Amino acid sequence: MSEIITPDLCIIGAGAGGLALATGAAALGAKVVLVESGRLGGQRLHSGCIPTRALIAAARAAQQTQHSQPLGVSVAGRGVDAHLVRGFIAGAMAPRAAYDSRARLTGLGIRVIEAAGRFINKDTCAAADCLVKARRFVVATGSLPVIPVIPGLEMIRYLTTDSFFVDAILPGKLLILGAGPSAVEIGQACLRLGSEVTLIEKQQALGDVDPELRGPALAACRREGMVIRESSTLTRLEPHGAGLLAHVEGPEGTSVVEASHLLLAVGRQPHVHSLGLDAAGVPIKNGRIEVDAHLCTANKLIYAAGDVVGRGCFTHLAAYHAESLLRHVVAGRRPRPSVAPLPRVVATDPEIAEIGLSEAQARAAHRQIAVYRWPMAENDRARTAGNTSGLIKIMTRRNGVILGVGIVGEGAGEMLALWSLALQRHLKLSDLAGLQLPYPSRSDIAREAALQVPGTRPRISGMMRLKMLLRGAR
Repeated sequence: MSEIITPDLCIIGAGAGGLALATGAAALGAKVVLVESGRLGGQRLHSGCIPTRALIAAARAAQQTQHSQPLGVSVAGRGVDAHLVRGFIAGAMAPRAAYDSRARLTGLGIRVIEAAGRFINKDTCAAADCLVKARRFVVATGSLPVIPVIPGLEMIRYLTTDSFFVDAILPGKLLILGAGPSAVEIGQACLRLGSEVTLIEKQQALGDVDPELRGPALAACRREGMVIRESSTLTRLEPHGAGLLAHVEGPEGTSVVEASHLLLAVGRQPHVHSLGLDAAGVPIKNGRIEVDAHLCTANKLIYAAGDVVGRGCFTHLAAYHAESLLRHVVAGRRPRPSVAPLPRVVATDPEIAEIGLSEAQARAAHRQIAVYRWPMAENDRARTAGNTSGLIKIMTRRNGVILGVGIVGEGAGEMLALWSLALQRHLKLSDLAGLQLPYPSRSDIAREAALQVPGTRPRISGMMRLKMLLRGAR
C-alpha cells in the first residue's frame, strides 16, 4: 500500500529553483516534500554554471602563462595536466554538492524522495511508493539538451552539455554542433587547454547577442585558433577509428571534418514530459508549461518555475522565480512580478554581459532612443591590466531612462550589477554621472558613459566667461 503524504508544499525538481524554494519554505516552517529523479543540485552543479566556470578559470590560467611576455613576464610551464584540471573542477563543485545534499536537506526538515514524480490527478503526485497530496505543488524540473536528427548520429558516441563533464574534459579534436553561449564558452576553454576546436552553426555564432558585443569575443576565439563555420549544416556523421567524420555543407562548399569527440550544443528544451501534466489539468504550449504573471498554471494548486516556463535557461532566473513563489505561495505576501530585467552573461574572453533591451529591440519598441558608448581603451584600469578590448553600450529613451546595457570586456558580468539596479529602479543615465567610484576601476566606465549625456558635465556660465575675459584684459 502506498504511503500518503500531505505536506504544505511539494516541489518536483531539485535544481537551483527547486532547492532555493524548498530550503526557504522549510525555514519559514512549511512542511516540504522534494521529489527528484536525477542528481540533487541539477544542471547548475553538475553540468552548468559551476563546472563550466571552473573549466574556464583553468583555461584562462593556461592562456595567461602562454601570453604573459607582453607584460614583461616569461613563464616556462609544464603544460596542462587533465587529471589536475578535473580535480580543480571537482573541488569547485564540492561545497555546493554538500550544500545540496540529501543529508543537509533532511536536516532542514525536508522530505526528499529520490524518484520520478508524476501527477495522477489534479491534486496528487505519485513518487516511488508515495502519494503526495500537497496544498500546493511547484514544477521545477529544468530543461534537457535538444538532440537533433542527423544521419549517422546513432552510430556515434556523442556528448551533450549535460554529459560533457562526466565523459570528457580535454578532448583532442572537439567538434561542436551549435555556436550559442555554452558552445562558445566550452569551445574557447578547451582550445586554451590544448584541444583543436571546430564549431558548426546553422546561422550566426552567438546570434542572440548584439553584433557589436559578440564581434570582439568571436574575433578573439578565431585569433586563438578556433574554427567557426557559420551558415553551415552538419549533413552526415560516420565512425572513423576511435572518433568520427562529419560531413559539412556551407558557404565554402562541402567538406569533411575529423574529430575525436562530438558535442551537441544546439539548445535546451523544457523538461515537461513524463510528469502527468495532462492528468493534472496543466496545459503544455510550444513545449513549455503555460503560467500567468504569478507563475500559476491553469490548475490553481500547481505552479511552475525556472526553465520549464520557457523564459530562458538561467540559474538566476530560476532563483528569482523561487523567491517570488516563496513570498506569494508560502509567506502569503504580494508576489514579485515574474518578469524582471534579466541579466545575460557569456563567459568568453572577452566576456559579454547584457541586460534589458538590445539596440535592435530598443529601436523596434520605441520611436526614439539614444545610444551611448564608451571604449575600454579609454579606461585606465583596463590599460594597467594590459587588456583594453571591448566597450560599454547603453540604450536610453528620449528622456534618458535606461532601456538596456551591453558590455564586452574583462569582468563584464561583474560590472552588470550596477546596471541591473538602474533598470529595476528606472533610473536615467544622467543619474549615474555623479557616482563616486574607486580609481582606477573598470566600473568607472559607467560614470564616463553617463557624462556623455548633454548637461551632465559642468559648464562655464556666461557671467564667469565675462569675468575671465575682463580679468585677462587687465
